[in-house]
Amino acid sequence: MLFTPSVLAAHDGSFQFIKTPAVTAVAAQRDPAVAATVSSMLLDIENRGLDAVRDYAAKLDRWDGSDFELTSEAIASSGSRLAPDLRAAIELGGERTRAFATEQRSRLTDFETEYLPGVITGVKYVPVARVGAYLPAGRFPLTASAFMTVGVAKASGVDTVIACTPPQPNGGANDAVVYAAHVSGVDRVFTIGGVQALASMAFGLLGELPVDMLVGAGNAFVAEAKRQLFGVTSIDLLAGPSEVAVIADETADPEIVAADLLGQAEHGPNSPAALITTSLELAHAVNAAIDRQLETLETVAIAGAAWRDYGSIVVASSREVAAALMDDLAPEHLEVITADDDWYHATLRNYGSLFIGPWSTVAYSDKGMAGTNHVLPTAGGAKHSAGLSPSRFVKPLTYQRISKEATPHLAHAVQVISDSEGMAAHSATATMRLDRL
Repeated sequence: MLFTPSVLAAHDGSFQFIKTPAVTAVAAQRDPAVAATVSSMLLDIENRGLDAVRDYAAKLDRWDGSDFELTSEAIASSGSRLAPDLRAAIELGGERTRAFATEQRSRLTDFETEYLPGVITGVKYVPVARVGAYLPAGRFPLTASAFMTVGVAKASGVDTVIACTPPQPNGGANDAVVYAAHVSGVDRVFTIGGVQALASMAFGLLGELPVDMLVGAGNAFVAEAKRQLFGVTSIDLLAGPSEVAVIADETADPEIVAADLLGQAEHGPNSPAALITTSLELAHAVNAAIDRQLETLETVAIAGAAWRDYGSIVVASSREVAAALMDDLAPEHLEVITADDDWYHATLRNYGSLFIGPWSTVAYSDKGMAGTNHVLPTAGGAKHSAGLSPSRFVKPLTYQRISKEATPHLAHAVQVISDSEGMAAHSATATMRLDRL
């Protein structure tokens, strides 16, 4: 997350930095070496198929040569190997995410209208047929990812959802990740990681037809593979390191603000975290609270590096300036903890997902308990895109039904435009129908 120089210039004198990032490069930038490696791998897999996938799996994932696919029995029994409280939490997260997605899908309704006599047009929402979900299980197994990808796809009416997840050091899949996929309605699960997983699903190498859409987060190689495979298949979005931003005023608890900033910084050492506040006192208090909390945080090596290199604190002179600066950042996750929460909710327009009030922490969505989706745009993408939802899994297909009696209302104007363009065949499709009236 970086401010646009022109926006900073427009508000010059209306804000001050208390902490600036130590690294000024965009955290989500593409590494040319990563792009070249992914391009080479995808070409190899496209040419050699599963043989190449097996080679990369053995080299990169320490795959031992057993079958990639988990049996239906292994998928269904994955929950029995979990602690009862973890199993119950996974079931709860899957249920809530599915419930919210089902409600969203219900609002995408077919319609038909006759805006001229005999000119009937409409929209029919049709789900894509096949989705491939990538379920990360690296440094931190993101258990709830299956809720957001597999579960939402199924709630949207997708017939077939397959998933790939990288093997663990023991060669097997992560049971919590697999069980989350199971309760979300997954059809098949394969223990394959990284670029080779996405290529296998996109090229139809897993005993299925090529998927129509790839979804799910991953590391830089996974993100780059999705970018290069876009066109071969659709994708959800291109997401970089996880981001969090907070707007707070003097009414906010600095310890809570600090904890929520570190909560997302914990995702990785290049995860940006930003505070924009209208209170100088709060700015210094949060800065100090972060230093204190890092002293005892088990993931200090990750969260501390992220805060040092990509953390920022800005004091704005007014709520209007705070909102303008935040809209420029367009963060993935945005918390608002102020006495003016409703005003900010009505005013802000660029964010992946909004968390309103001191009781609404990002982690509630991250782990599936709020029901909203955590697959969200990063690196300023919220200025033009929204997160994953049922609307991404369905195609709004338009249709038209024109009567003979309505032909004069359309054909003559089409003839005129087509003739002006020199498109004689287009013109003929209209004039022939006029001749037959």
